[in-house]
Amino acid sequence: MTSPLPPSAAHEAKAGRLELTLTPVDEPPQLRADAARNRSRLLEVAARLAAERGAANLTMEAVALAAGVGKGTVFRRFGDRTGLLMALLDHCEQQFQAAFLTGPPPLGPDAPAVERLRSFGGAVIHHEHLHRGLYLAAHAEAGRRHTSPAYRLRLTHVTLLLRQTRTGGDTELTAHTLLAYLDPTLVHHLVTQRGMSLDRLEAGWNDLVDRCTAQG
Repeated sequence: MTSPLPPSAAHEAKAGRLELTLTPVDEPPQLRADAARNRSRLLEVAARLAAERGAANLTMEAVALAAGVGKGTVFRRFGDRTGLLMALLDHCEQQFQAAFLTGPPPLGPDAPAVERLRSFGGAVIHHEHLHRGLYLAAHAEAGRRHTSPAYRLRLTHVTLLLRQTRTGGDTELTAHTLLAYLDPTLVHHLVTQRGMSLDRLEAGWNDLVDRCTAQG
C-alpha cells in the first residue's frame, strides 16, 4: 500500500495530478502591502550582497546598512540569518520550480513519471551547483532544510511521481531517500572532496530512480 501524500500536499488530485504551486516569496496576504514591499526590497538588497560577497558572508547587519534601515527591521522580517537565507533560497527556487511544475517534458508534465523523476534529479544537481553558495549557506542549519517550503514542494512532487509509477511501498519515505541523494552539502562534498563529476552524480541518480521504481 502506498503512503499518503505529505500533509503539505493535501490537495485533491485531478486526473492523477496534484495542483502544485510555486512556493511563496512574499509574506502572507494578510500583511500590509507596505510590509510586503519592504520585505521584497530587503530580499533584493540581500540577493545583491550575496552575489557580490558570497552568501556565506551575508549578515543581517550588512543587509540593514545597505537597505538604510535598522537591524531590528531585518530581524522582524526574517527572524534570524538562517531565516533570511531561506527566504532568499525560496526566491531562487521560483524559476526552477516553474520548470518542473509547468515546463516542457521530460522535466515538466506530459512525460512518464519515471522519465520525469530521472530528469528532476539531474536538473536539481545542476541548478544547485550553479547556486551552490546560497544553498550551502542556507542549509548550514540542517534542521531547517526539511521544513522549508522549497523542500516540502520537492517532497510532494517526488512523492506524487513515485505514486504514479505504481511500484508500491511507502512512497513518502522513498521520496525522502531520493531527495537525500540530492542534498547540496553531499553533492558539494562529492564534487570538491571526492572529485566526482556532475555527470557521474546524475548517472547515479538515474540508477537509483530505476532501482526504486523497478516492478518487483
